[in-house]
Amino acid sequence: MKYSGLAFQMLIVLGIAAYGGMRLDAYLGNKNPWFTILFMLLGVIGSIYKIIVSVMK
Repeated sequence: MKYSGLAFQMLIVLGIAAYGGMRLDAYLGNKNPWFTILFMLLGVIGSIYKIIVSVMK
């Protein structure tokens, strides 16, 4: 039960990253979703880091 909050937090972070990346790609008129990919990758890395730090405590 303790880690279910981390799962929801990870989903929210990835959702915001995807939305922000898609909006930025649309605003700049990119054919390829480079900002969406970049933001999602940063979201995954940040979420994994947060999980590791929480588990180590």
